[in-house]
Amino acid sequence: MNDLTIALAGNPNAGKTTIFNMLTGLHQHTGNWPGKTVEKKEGEFELDGRTIHIVDLPGTYSLTAYSPEEIIARDYIINERPDLVINVVDATNLERNLYLTVQILELDVPVVLVLNMTDELKKDNASINVDLISQLLADIPVVQSAANKGKGISEIVEKVLEVSGKTQPMFKLDYGGKVEREVEKIIHAFEENKLDVTLYPRRWLALKLLEADSDILTHIQSKQGGEQVIALAQNGSAHIQDMLGDEVDLLTADRRYGFINGIVRQTLHRPQMDRITLTDRIDDVVTHKWFGLPVFFAVMYVVFRLVIDVSSPFLDWTDAIINGPIAHLFQFMLNSLHVPAWVHSLVIDGIVAGVGGILVFVPGLLILYFFLALLEDSGYMSRAAFVMDRFMRVVGLHGKSFIPMILGFGCAVPAIYATRTISSRRDRILTSLLVPLMSCSARLPVYVVFGLAFFGSRAGTVIWAMYALGILVAMLAGMVFTRTILKPDASSAFVLELPPYRQPSMKSVLIHMWENTREFVHKASTMILFASVIMWLLLNLPWGVTDQKNSYFGRVSGAISPVFAPLGFGNWETGGALVSGFMAKEIVVSTMSVIYLGGQDVPPEPVNFKEDMLGIGTGFVDAAISSGRILLSIIPGVNLINDGAQREDTALSIALQQNFDVLSAVSFLVFVLLYVPCVTTLGAIKHEFGASWAVFSAVYQTGIAWLAAFIVYQSGVLLGFG
Repeated sequence: MNDLTIALAGNPNAGKTTIFNMLTGLHQHTGNWPGKTVEKKEGEFELDGRTIHIVDLPGTYSLTAYSPEEIIARDYIINERPDLVINVVDATNLERNLYLTVQILELDVPVVLVLNMTDELKKDNASINVDLISQLLADIPVVQSAANKGKGISEIVEKVLEVSGKTQPMFKLDYGGKVEREVEKIIHAFEENKLDVTLYPRRWLALKLLEADSDILTHIQSKQGGEQVIALAQNGSAHIQDMLGDEVDLLTADRRYGFINGIVRQTLHRPQMDRITLTDRIDDVVTHKWFGLPVFFAVMYVVFRLVIDVSSPFLDWTDAIINGPIAHLFQFMLNSLHVPAWVHSLVIDGIVAGVGGILVFVPGLLILYFFLALLEDSGYMSRAAFVMDRFMRVVGLHGKSFIPMILGFGCAVPAIYATRTISSRRDRILTSLLVPLMSCSARLPVYVVFGLAFFGSRAGTVIWAMYALGILVAMLAGMVFTRTILKPDASSAFVLELPPYRQPSMKSVLIHMWENTREFVHKASTMILFASVIMWLLLNLPWGVTDQKNSYFGRVSGAISPVFAPLGFGNWETGGALVSGFMAKEIVVSTMSVIYLGGQDVPPEPVNFKEDMLGIGTGFVDAAISSGRILLSIIPGVNLINDGAQREDTALSIALQQNFDVLSAVSFLVFVLLYVPCVTTLGAIKHEFGASWAVFSAVYQTGIAWLAAFIVYQSGVLLGFG
């Protein structure tokens, strides 16, 4: 038996991805379509000794070449000729969904129609005559399913095996005498001009020429005899428009909808009752003109707290494992091999620390992608976009862009990846350029140390001002980019659909969470590891250097420090801290601590693997308990968190006060807020949009940071604060 290739097609929000996840499980991978930035998902499963390969086509409402998604779906079916197309249809919205079905059938490929979400119909005491809808659509197999509950999946597989290898009856929709006559003329012209059209169904191709489909016209024009056929089609199209008063593409669309309307009237049986649905009741609140915004912020506040606060104990636990048991294991192995000291330092301080810098993000990423998938599958994400759309248009974006920007307050890396929920590439790029301007949690230690050192009890106000300044600069930058390098175009049009609220499929949510987290670790770890090793080399070269000022790192820092002199902090120590902050912003504080206070060699602890393993288990339990307390403390009036006194490195504060004044400290904070994103963030931008946009992000933010800090410091000097 031969293997099968199946294309999965359907409208957005029809449950196509849920069915894909149910069929393939973890045996799937993602990428981009050749020459496109649209995500490509493929997977497979084994059945009766056959490998079933599934390609999840982009969600689209039609196969008319108006968007990259439509072109990709159409070209794949035509050019790759899959053995079968599984067309997933939202049974609660048949009329809209069947338009794509009709267009797929016109491509003359075997189709299995899946009527998904039939459980929602039953709640309304409605039903679909499956046998009749099959007959009306050229006897194609029809399956009912409720994919989010796992129902109907086995039936889909059965139909796939039943249909594979068999020919289906030709589907032909009557477009009326005048259109049909022109279609026949064009088909006859194919033969007269000996035009090679073996790739396409002839009837479909003739219709596309009459509809003046740009892609098809370009393709036919390049063939011998194509010019004559195109001229005939243009004359026929003009003749139809003169007689019927409309362009052919409008006439054919109207005819398809008329046919579909007839199918729905005959096959869908719904009680005649006018009632407000649960979705309507919820939307009355969550999309309300005045209540919608507070509800949205409440939802995002909860998600933000869950991602940042609830995951933080697990972040600490992961960090403790990396710097504890794993570091101990490597130390034991290196000591057993009697490697030189520099190899020991490279492995522990470079490689282990580099990999650990990636892994500590994983708990937060898992929670982030879990809730993003939950909000998306439930239908709320569309409401969030609806509520925020009007506000974000000031910046030249749409509502969906605000969610990654909110997540940027935690970490810019997952926020960059969260832009995948935005359909327009232009909007994804613009959002990703603004996200790093949000004050991520890595900047908070810098704010706290400088705030306490220079502003005491007013440190909280200074920290709030940094967050507000980041938002303000992002707004201004967005307006500038929208009017210059990233002007809105036709592809940025935002068509909003509010699907009914549905119970998310937990399997699909978990697969989504795992796939995105795995991709982040796989793509970003290589770059972080490389950068960590380079940083270690710079700090330890030339060999035997005892004063960090004389290391390559110190020399580079000293060379660039004059650039910061007009900003109020032109010494090599500050320059070095800012260079190290390129790795991660929290390293700015630790670098200053090492430079100003000096490091002390700590003798290695004896390795005790039993204690390490016990520590991993008890650490996990402690992290779970702490996360549970934080989770419950989100509830208003509940506080299960023990508020200990904040730690203050008084020695570092004294050192900072000796090297900064209040004005230069504020200037430094402004620069840290705005300057080049960390290497992981740039890696995420590079992965999503290419190296040129990552370089642009680094350059423009550093330029804005220097200018803003210059204005703050020089204005303060002029006003007598310096």
